Amino acid sequence: MSNNPYDYSTRRGIHPISWEDFHGICKALAQAVSSFQPEIILAVGRAGYYPGTLLAHLLQVEIYPVRLSRRVKDIVTYNTPRWLVEPPPLLQGRRVLIVDEICDSGETITMVKDKAAALGAKEIKSAVMYAHTGGVSAADFIGLITDALLLNPWDREILRDGSFQFHPEYVGALAQQGVEAGSSLLIQATPMELAKG
Repeated sequence: MSNNPYDYSTRRGIHPISWEDFHGICKALAQAVSSFQPEIILAVGRAGYYPGTLLAHLLQVEIYPVRLSRRVKDIVTYNTPRWLVEPPPLLQGRRVLIVDEICDSGETITMVKDKAAALGAKEIKSAVMYAHTGGVSAADFIGLITDALLLNPWDREILRDGSFQFHPEYVGALAQQGVEAGSSLLIQATPMELAKG
C-alpha cells in the first residue's frame, strides 16, 4: 500500500459526528446489546476504544483492548490488518462483545471474532458505531449505515509543530468531495487553560 491513505473516492457526501452524536449512538447500541448480556467487551483500537469504553461504562462490563491496524505511525502501510494486541485468554466460556468504530469490509471484525472463538468464547457478537454498505453483514449491531465521509470528533485535529490543525487525511478526503476543510467542520470546543503544567 506504500504510505497511501485510504481510498475516499467512494464516499458520497460528508457526515460530521459531534460528541453528542457519539454519545447518542453509544446509548442506542447499549440498549440494543443489553439483551445479549455481554460479560466482556473487546474494544478494537484505536478508534474502537472510544465507543468500547463508553459501552463498558454504560453496561458495567469488563473491557479489554485489542489492536489490529493497517497503519504505522498513522500512515496506511499494509493491505490487511496486523495484530498488535491480541485478546486475553480469559474469554473462554464467556459472552463477548466486539466493539469498533466502523465496519467497512468486515475484515477486522472477522479477525477478532475468529480469535475470540479460538480462545473459547461461548458466544460472540459485534457492535459498531457505523458501517459502510459493504460491511453491513459483518456486524450484529450498527449505529449508522452510510457511505458518507464520517468526520469523528476525536481525530479531526492533530497537534503539529505546536499548533492544532485539521487532520491531513481528512483534508484530502474532503477535497475529493469538493469540500474545503474549514474551521466550521472542526469541533467547537471551549478553550481551556490548564490548572497545572
